[in-house]
This record gives sequence, C-alpha cells and structure tokens, in this order.
Amino acid sequence: MPKILILRFSSIGDIVLTTPVIRCIKQQVPEAEVHYCTKQGFRSILEHNPYVDKVHVLKDSLKELVRELKAESFDYVIDLHNNLRTRVIKARLGRPSKSFNKLNYEKWLMVNFKMNRLPDVHIVNRYLAAAAALGVKDDGKGLDYFIPAQDEVNLQALPQPFQQGYVAFAIGAQHYTKRLPTERIIELCERLNKPVILLGGKEDAAKGDEVVAYFDKREDTKPDAQTLIFNACGKYNLNGSASLVRQAEQVVSHDTGLMHIAAAFQKDIISVWGNTIPEFGMYPFRTKYKVLEVHGLSCRPCSKIGYSKCPEGHFKCMWDIPFNNLEIN
Repeated sequence: MPKILILRFSSIGDIVLTTPVIRCIKQQVPEAEVHYCTKQGFRSILEHNPYVDKVHVLKDSLKELVRELKAESFDYVIDLHNNLRTRVIKARLGRPSKSFNKLNYEKWLMVNFKMNRLPDVHIVNRYLAAAAALGVKDDGKGLDYFIPAQDEVNLQALPQPFQQGYVAFAIGAQHYTKRLPTERIIELCERLNKPVILLGGKEDAAKGDEVVAYFDKREDTKPDAQTLIFNACGKYNLNGSASLVRQAEQVVSHDTGLMHIAAAFQKDIISVWGNTIPEFGMYPFRTKYKVLEVHGLSCRPCSKIGYSKCPEGHFKCMWDIPFNNLEIN
C-alpha cells in the first residue's frame, strides 16, 4: 500500500485547487493511502474530504511536524507549495518527491515587463503534472469541496426574501487591490437587480453594512426595486459560507477562495479581477464563468498576489471595470 504525502500550507483557494490531485491519486493509484499537510487554520477544508486518509498540520514548530511526518514512512511526496518550508520538509524526509512548477520567472516577466511567457495552462493541470510519476492522469472532473452536515445552512433560517433564490457575492479578498471599492460593489449589486447575500469574513462586515445601508435608503425612493441585500459577512464559518455558495443561483467573486469553492459546486460565476490577471492560471476551473476586468491597462498586473493599496494611486483596475454585460455565455 503506497503512502503518499501532499504538501500545501495555504491558502483557501489554493488548497481547493489541489483537490483533483487528491482525488486522482486516491482513485488511480491502487490502495493508495493519501496524507495531506497544511496549516492548522485550513484543516477544515480537508478533514471531511473522503479521499484524504489523514491530515497533518503545521502549528508552531516545523521541527515537530517533520518528526511527525518522518514516523509515517512515506513512499512519495508531492509538493504543491514549493517554498522554503516544503523544501526543508522534503530534504528531512529524504523520500522520492516532485514539486509543481510555480512559473515564478514567467510571472516576474509579466509583472515587471508585461511580457507574457505564461503557458495557457490552468494551475490544476500544473498540480496534476507533479503527480504524473505515480501514473496519475487528469480525470476530466472538477474541483471538490465537502461540507459537513452540521455546517449546512438551512435557507428557511434566512430572511424571507432570500429563501426563494439569491446571488452570493463574495466581497472579501486577502489584499486590497483584489477587492472592489464599496461604491463599485453597490453598482454591481444594482445591476444584478436580485436578492444578494454578501459573503466574507468579520473584517468585511463593516463594508457589507455600508452596502445594506445604501439599499435600505434606496428602498424608500424605489420600493419596486429587486435588489435586496443580506450581509452574511462574519456570520458563518467557511463551511457555512460554502453552503450558501452551493445553494446560490449565481456567484459573484473576486479572485479569492470562495470563487474556487463556487467552481467546485459548478456554479455560474462572475469573476472580478483587479491587479491580478486570469492568465496566471487561477480562473474558475471547469464551470461556466464570465471575467470582469480592465483590458489594456499598462500597469496591470502590478503583482502576482496583491497590495494594501494601489501602487499608482489611481486604482483604475477596479474603478474602470465595465459592468455593462453580466451575461454568462
């Protein structure tokens, strides 16, 4: 029985994007025992995955984690993070391994010189390539996300207007330059003209309240308007938010983890991109989607990740996104 370790420490979206590798190994490698190593904060994404036999977590000490992993006597290590810590782990374990190609040079060229040498390959396929030596092949399926029964959200517990259908709008993102300004969130919600549930963490709740306040005030002047807002930011854990995504008619999201969770549930997605670009290979995987972005902006992409403010000061990559066509083909 081959024992295989997958390494990916963060973050939500990146871990969800590795789920085809987990599934393909479990289903295609005879009698494979699949272990996954991540950070404590992301354990919940993996512990209910039926294709994962055991989850290992990095807490405070890399030394203790290495000791724990050594005791497992793995046959093969697949590194889907490929950073300093995962390289240390592989060296200490001394087992056959393979790392995925991060395309750091190609991304550097794109960010700094706007030279596009990026292959037209989704990151999921680059993850799967790291497992090719095990005989693993793409099974043609999508991403996985498993929600425990206790975290499923009963729609009957929501305010009545949202019980018959809604759009889920993930308004958060780790970096400022990947998030629409509040005014533009309001504008996009107006164009949706449907009940909208705002999703995000506690740090997004204040912005969600601003959006709610705007539409509450507008209701006084336009009582026939269809846009109703429920601010769910910070009210649910990740699995609860995922449950609301799963039950949505449509999902709007920045380039962030809930976008990939929406793809796992095969939702129609309106995908909003600011300083990053879909060409980095992390657009919605195997589901219908529409990208909203500013084409031809000379400063974009300004980073492969994001910043706490626009380096140019104008933030045109978000302020200038056209919202005139939201249809998903």
